[in-house]
Amino acid sequence: MFDFEGKVVLITGGSRGLGRAMSRGFARAGARVIVASRKLDGCQAVVDSIVEEGGEAWACAANTSSTEDLDRLVTSSLEHYGHVDILINNAGTNIARGPLTDVTADAFDKMYQVNQRGPWYLASRLAPHMAENGGGVVINVLSVAALKPPAYTGFYAATKAALQALTKVMAQEWAPMKIRVNAIAPGSYHSDLTDSAISAIPGFEEGMLSANLIKRIPESEEILLPIFYLAAETYTTGFTLVADGGMTAT
Repeated sequence: MFDFEGKVVLITGGSRGLGRAMSRGFARAGARVIVASRKLDGCQAVVDSIVEEGGEAWACAANTSSTEDLDRLVTSSLEHYGHVDILINNAGTNIARGPLTDVTADAFDKMYQVNQRGPWYLASRLAPHMAENGGGVVINVLSVAALKPPAYTGFYAATKAALQALTKVMAQEWAPMKIRVNAIAPGSYHSDLTDSAISAIPGFEEGMLSANLIKRIPESEEILLPIFYLAAETYTTGFTLVADGGMTAT
């Protein structure tokens, strides 16, 4: 259904979980993929798996909390492929679990830097280059927590809700540049983190299932259809696509 032949896709947090599924999925659909994450060896492992399947990808280490790393990521990506057509701001962190009274200012700053400042900075530095190349697509990965904020995950929910607001502003400001900007709010998908939590925390899986209308946890690869839609559809911008099994419908 989707063909991204000739497109260059940059995915932050592209070496694990949903990001890994996106990296491999876009490569299978014909795109050249830039896999970005904090650790180069993790990125390179994904690139190697893509190349083994006949795809094309390139690894670049970048910490999204560092504007210097993001500047280097933009410069090196443009040097390597000449342009970036699709940016997926997937990297995120949630180090401030617990009551608001227990969260430290340092933890708040770290989450803000990764979950909001990083996506804004990277997209805003790439946008002019996208415009010069005829336009592009930005997809910001949120969470259902942005739409249905849970107790004890307040700062994470707040940073993701702020990114949703920023998505709408980006869409308005960059439409004249032929850049579409949308967001996706996933629920819980199978990944390294989710599966380890299921193994370690009694009742964790049951709690996730009880919160959903669809009583199963999807595989990571199931994120591809909604993310492909946002990357390919040409008349949608400023929109948040919810892919959560019905969690926010209750």
